Parts: sequence; C-alpha cells; structure tokens
Amino acid sequence: MTITLITGANKGIGFETARQLLELGHVVYIGARDVERGEKAAAALGARFVRLDVTDDASVSDALAAIDSVEGRLDVLVHNAGILANGVSDGPTALRVFDTNAVGIVRVTEAALPLLRRSDNPTVVTVSSSAGSFWAVTNPDRPEFHLRTAPLYAASKSAATMLTLQYAKSQPGIKFNALEPGFTATDMTAELPFEGGRSPEESARTVVRLATLGPDGPTGTFQDEAGELAW
Repeated sequence: MTITLITGANKGIGFETARQLLELGHVVYIGARDVERGEKAAAALGARFVRLDVTDDASVSDALAAIDSVEGRLDVLVHNAGILANGVSDGPTALRVFDTNAVGIVRVTEAALPLLRRSDNPTVVTVSSSAGSFWAVTNPDRPEFHLRTAPLYAASKSAATMLTLQYAKSQPGIKFNALEPGFTATDMTAELPFEGGRSPEESARTVVRLATLGPDGPTGTFQDEAGELAW
C-alpha cells in the first residue's frame, strides 16, 4: 500500500488527484482545514480525512502524528493547498498568501520528513504555477505574460518552486518535484478575469504522474504535462 497525504484536497485539483490515486490503489489522506468539507470529500471518495490547516503549526503536527500512529510512514506528500488573493496587495494579505502558499510547504514538509524517511520510495509533489516563473511571465507567447491581477500569488509560487528545489538538494533520499498544472476551472481561478480552463481531472494527471514516479525518477524539477519547464 502507498500512503499518500494531499493538502487542500476537499475540492478542485486536490480532490481529483485523490480520486485518481485511490483508483491506483493508494491509501489517501485528504487534508483540509474545514472538518465538515473534508469529511464529506473523503466519504465521497472512500478516502481518509485528517484535519490539516497548513498555516497552523499545531494542526500540521497533529495531522502528521495521526497518520504516523495509524500508518507508521508516509510515501507520498502532495502540497496542493493554496490561495489566490486576486487584486489585493497589502501587508496583511501578503502575509496570508505567503503563509499558505510558501510557509505552509515548509511546515508540512518538516513535519512529514520523519515519516517520509521510513518509505521505500518517498515522493513530494508541489502544485506550483508558471505564474511564478520569470521565464513564463516575460514570454509574450505564454498566458502568464498577461496575468497582472495576482502579484502576491505569483510571487508566492516562485517561492514554492524554489523551496521544492532546495528540498530536493538537501534531502537526496526523497524526490521533490514541482509542477504547473495548467489553467484549470476551479473555485480559485474563477476569481480571475479569464474564462474557460481545463478540468481538474486533466490537471490532476500531471500531479499523479509525479506522485507515482519510481525510485529512479527525477527530482528537483519543474514540469507540466509535456515535461520539464524553464523557470
């Protein structure tokens, strides 16, 4: 059995990633800060629920302790929780966005490392964004070039990708990879002045691919569905 934890998994890409990994035989823990929504999502999928607020140290510690007590290890960690804060740029909002999208990665990773080290094939996947890629946002051929309403989100995703790379360097026994899922029709992206977007099911496929890498799979990369990206 592959033991997997997905943060922010009660809806959107996280929910669909959980569904696909369950179909592959994973034991999936849905992490969500809202107990009612998290339990409802877990029940709908046949997953397990653990309350996890990535901005709260005690919540993160308790969640990983709960998984440890039942499973004794963690094989896959998916950092999916994130917020947008579209069009708002002030100090309190910046702190909230970075606390969720970047510092939350540190909190959960540090709490999960002892469990990941007990796995035969430990893997960490960060759902990041090319909105935080200098290459993409300066390239007129990329959709990120035209995104000007979510600067805090973009900057926090730059941090998320860099944290993933630095963990890959400091933890050579664990695979760490970040990804650009593609513009996806979710509750979060509905705040943006764009229409359309791919389905969460399609975007989750890249997450699942990176979450199911073999022991010799890559680490320290930033990818989309076509492979590695510049950033």
